[in-house]
Amino acid sequence: MQLTRALFGRPLRPSEAAKEQINPVEGLSALSLDALTSVAYGPQALLVALGAGGLAALGLAPWITLAIVALLVLLVASYTQVISAYPGGGGAYAVARANLGTGLSLVAGAALIVDYVLTVAVSIAAGVGSLTSAFSPLVPYTLPICLGMLAVITFLNLRGLAEGARAFLVPTLAFIAAILVVIGVGLIHPLAPHLTAPGAPLVATHTLETVGVLLVLQAFAAGCSALTGVEAIANGVPLFRRPQVTRARQTELMLGTLLAVMLLGLALLIQRFHVEPRTGDAVLNQIVGYALGRGWAFDGISILVTLVLALAANTSFGSLPVLASLLAKDNRLPHGFAIRGDRLVFNRGIWALALLATILLAATGGDTDSLIPLFAIGVFTGFTLAQAGMVRHWLRERSQGWWWRCGINGLGGVASGIATLIFVASKFREGAWVVVVAIPLLILLFVRISTYYRRLAAEIHLGQRPSRPTPGSTTVVVPFTQLSRLTSLALSQALSMGDHVVAVTVEFPEDQGARAELEAAWAQWDPGVPLVILPSPYHSVVRPLLRYIGSLKPSAAHRVVVLIPVVLPRRFWHQALHNHLDLVLSAALRRHRNVLVARLSIPLRRE
Repeated sequence: MQLTRALFGRPLRPSEAAKEQINPVEGLSALSLDALTSVAYGPQALLVALGAGGLAALGLAPWITLAIVALLVLLVASYTQVISAYPGGGGAYAVARANLGTGLSLVAGAALIVDYVLTVAVSIAAGVGSLTSAFSPLVPYTLPICLGMLAVITFLNLRGLAEGARAFLVPTLAFIAAILVVIGVGLIHPLAPHLTAPGAPLVATHTLETVGVLLVLQAFAAGCSALTGVEAIANGVPLFRRPQVTRARQTELMLGTLLAVMLLGLALLIQRFHVEPRTGDAVLNQIVGYALGRGWAFDGISILVTLVLALAANTSFGSLPVLASLLAKDNRLPHGFAIRGDRLVFNRGIWALALLATILLAATGGDTDSLIPLFAIGVFTGFTLAQAGMVRHWLRERSQGWWWRCGINGLGGVASGIATLIFVASKFREGAWVVVVAIPLLILLFVRISTYYRRLAAEIHLGQRPSRPTPGSTTVVVPFTQLSRLTSLALSQALSMGDHVVAVTVEFPEDQGARAELEAAWAQWDPGVPLVILPSPYHSVVRPLLRYIGSLKPSAAHRVVVLIPVVLPRRFWHQALHNHLDLVLSAALRRHRNVLVARLSIPLRRE
């Protein structure tokens, strides 16, 4: 406990929950880093898609970026409405549950879970990819660096959301300032406009006309990866300080404004410097190089981008545990996900997210290009369902201004739905099939867990008035190996628990000579409890005890308690010196009805 407190901080009372809540600026580092840092890989994904049409196609990048920003405006407007209408959090899941029915709400929940796991993996992989792009000797250590960053972020979130948000706030603000400086210098007076970028170009040699509209749609969908994370604030409304809705909306508007400015500014610089996707050199690195040169400023911004991209995984750590808690309350995930830890965070959601992200990073080797095709499908599925749900919400509510709100949500839903379909069609063979398979499997998991809880509630008559308790007889079995003070303490406790107590020991073939000695010592001691000696032809204590307990015929009217005295050593490493019979018996008797295994903990005196 002392080690846990030193690592994660002292336990917090529910009355101290406000200390772990965040303000709008902290919301940028806690819930918006994913969206803000997507400018590092969204424009690159756009250019890679356009590169299939040749150099001429790259000239469409600013116009497609303008369309993406228009969609961003729709999404931000929509999610500010979601925040007001559903302040309990949950985002697309909460909206779909209230307006679209159980089936589509499960699709939204599964899509968001996939999105959050991929957000962690993509953010960390993109950060490390930016680092290795600037410092190539680190390439062989990509995966260990990814896992190390994931461990640090997990640890900070286990200490509490507010601590992570405050720890990440300075690099977040520094990142925003750095990108704005790059845009400002690049547009006004670049320092190295004729710099030769390293690496080989990834642009096809044929022209745009050979590809047509399909290329533009694919590039639009690829560039929309820059919009991931816009929904996270709506999912985490309960994490803000009061008034929660007002503060969450402020964060959403700040995010939308900053992201729109950065996307448009970078698109103009891409056009001005004729940036194209190249091997071994990220698009953002090229822009920074042209604007500021490849000196100390370039190295500093590269390290900052690496750090903030990795920290963008914090968005998922702030949002997924809240979503998992809502799913658990709806009996769609294990109820443990709805339990807060000592630091008032949903520990199990954090651990589950860290484990899934670790598996994904290990499977892909921390390669961003392997992860991005999987990334946006879950995000835009959630976008689409949230927009459709809000349309249904306004049609039902018909409050003031419902018609224009409904129009915004409808237009956003159509745009994000088209982007989703393009993603699935264009990226299916590149790995998007994994998401297409994962979402139905998660939905199946939700349904099976819900079925289990429903059957459990029916069997134990949950929510109904139970029958009156009926007393019955109890036999307390006290296993022991040798006469000692432990035996006396255990029998004393057993005599206070049941009307029939028996002491049981197991005799092995080589111990038969000691039987008479034990019986004589027992008779001389005369504890008032009968002694039962169980012969065992094998070196097993558990089997004879199980047979004996079965012979007592435990039932609802006659329960059996197995009371085991357990020594608590002075030092935790002394645990290895004891036999832990209580653990073995508990495991063996777990499925036996009307049998209870109890421990009598007896601490040793301090030296």
